[in-house]
Amino acid sequence: MTTTKQEAIEATISFVKSILENDSSGHDWWHIERVRKVALQIGEKEKANLFIVELAALLHDIADEKLNHSEEEGLTKVSNWLSSLNISEQDQNEIIEIISTMSFKGGNRPPVRTIEGKVVQDADRLDAIGAIGIARTFAYAGSHGDLIYDPNLPFRENMTKEEYRNGKSTAINHFYEKLLLLRETLNSDTAKEIAKERHEFMLHFLEQFYKEWNGQL
Repeated sequence: MTTTKQEAIEATISFVKSILENDSSGHDWWHIERVRKVALQIGEKEKANLFIVELAALLHDIADEKLNHSEEEGLTKVSNWLSSLNISEQDQNEIIEIISTMSFKGGNRPPVRTIEGKVVQDADRLDAIGAIGIARTFAYAGSHGDLIYDPNLPFRENMTKEEYRNGKSTAINHFYEKLLLLRETLNSDTAKEIAKERHEFMLHFLEQFYKEWNGQL
C-alpha cells in the first residue's frame, strides 16, 4: 500500500514498464515517458493538478483497446491498479475519466472535460506528430501488417470508431486519416505552438516521400 503521491507515481512507473517495455507498435514505455514529460511541462503552464496529469499520462495506454481485448477490459485494468494505490476516490475517478475520453478513434469524440485531461491529451497528440510521430506510424503499420503505401487505396474520411480501428489502411494514409488532423484538435496554446513545426515537418516528409515513390531524381 502506497502512502505518498511520489510512491504512487514510482509504483505506477514500474507497473507500466512491466506491461509496455517491450511493445513494438509505437506504444512502448518511451512513448509513455515522452508524454509524461511534455504533459508535466504543459500542465505547469496551464496550472493543472500535476499529480493527476502525471498518473493519467503514465497510465493512458494501459487501457487502450489496441493493447487489450476491449476498452472495458483495459479500463478495468487501470481501475484495479488505481484502487491498489492510497489515493482518493476523486483522484481515481478523474484519472479514469481522462483515460476513457482522450483517445482520437477517428476523430468522432466529445471534448475532454478537465484541464488535466486537456493537458494529457495534448501531450499524447504531440507525440503522434513530427519526427517521432512519423517513426511511430511506420512502427504501428508494420506491427499490424499494413503496407507502407498503396496508391490504389484511398485514405478514409468521416470514419466511425470501428472503421478507424479495423478498416484497411496504410502508413501513408494514416497521415491523412489522423496525423495531419491533430494540430486542429489541440487544446492549449502551448501545444498549438509546438505543433506548428512538427506539422510542417510531416508535410515536408510527405513531399519527399512522393518524389521518391514516383522515381523523381
